[in-house]
This record gives sequence, structure tokens and C-alpha cells, in this order.
Amino acid sequence: MQKSKITLRALTEGAIFVAVAQVIGYLKLFELPQGGSITVAMLPIFIYCARWGFGPGMLASFVYSILQLTLDGAYAWGWQSMLGDYIVAFTVLGIAGLFHTQKYGFFIGTAVGSLARFLVHYVVGATVWAEYMPETFFGMTMHSPWFYSLIYNGSYMVVDMILCLVIGLLLWKPLGKYIRGEDLKAAR
Repeated sequence: MQKSKITLRALTEGAIFVAVAQVIGYLKLFELPQGGSITVAMLPIFIYCARWGFGPGMLASFVYSILQLTLDGAYAWGWQSMLGDYIVAFTVLGIAGLFHTQKYGFFIGTAVGSLARFLVHYVVGATVWAEYMPETFFGMTMHSPWFYSLIYNGSYMVVDMILCLVIGLLLWKPLGKYIRGEDLKAAR
């Protein structure tokens, strides 16, 4: 397949996967009061990253971050939150593409991408959002914004990651060749 056809296919699939991720993001199982929700919206981004790799994965993740900010950015009260909680936090999902050549790169990438997003939310939560820390959260007294951010952001990010891994595992047998991009390797 010609390079221009591969590029067009990567961009087309990227647009579709980003759109699907955005739509899935509206199907929230649980939403926290200051943002953050349990959803499997990251799954299409991780599948795309596993198929196409780091560069295209970062581009798709960046586009997804812009959509998140413009369509779901109700919790961004300042430029620090817009940049951290949306642009950086959702763009780092593309790190998952670094593992696309490995046999189980989808699973490693999902874990690493989720961890990277969590770390961004964790730092932003402990610094930008520290002044909004409640006295109690989940029945625990909050003394440190770092601990609060760990509990707050971990409460949904760990569940999101586990859901993406479990659904990915269920899709692995019927769609594993597609997720691994074996159809792309044959066409090159």
C-alpha cells in the first residue's frame, strides 16, 4: 500500500476512534462533583494507539484532548486546569502507542497511558485544585492536598483503567489481529 494511502487511513481511523471515544465519554457510570467520571472513553484511544503507534496515537490523543476541553471542560476554571486537566492529561494517553510493536502492547500501553493520565490529574489536583479540598472525602478527614488528589483521582482512574483492560481482554480473541494492526503490516 502506498504511503499516502496509509497516512489517509491512519487519519481516517483516528478521526473515527476519537469521535467514538467522545461519544462513549457521555455514557458515564459515575461522575464526581468536581469532574472525573467512570467511563470507558479511553478504550478507543488505546486501541488506536495499539494499531498505529506513538506518533499517530499522540496526534489522536491531542485531538481528543481538545474535544474534551471544548465539549466537556465545564470544570476548567483557569488556564492551569485547561492545560493540565484537559490538554496534557488526555494527550498523554498517546504514550500507549510506544508499546504497539509488542505482542501484548495494547495491555501495557493501556496501563502506562492510564498511569500517565492519572499522574497529570494527581499533580494538577494537588496544586491547582488544592484550595477546593474538602474537610472530609469518602468518610476520611483530608489533611493534605496530595492525599486528597490521590484518593479523588485514583477513585475513577483505577476503575477506568481496569474497565479498559477487561473490555480489551474480551475483545482480544475476536479482534486481536485488528488491535495489533496485523492488517496494516500485511499491507505495507
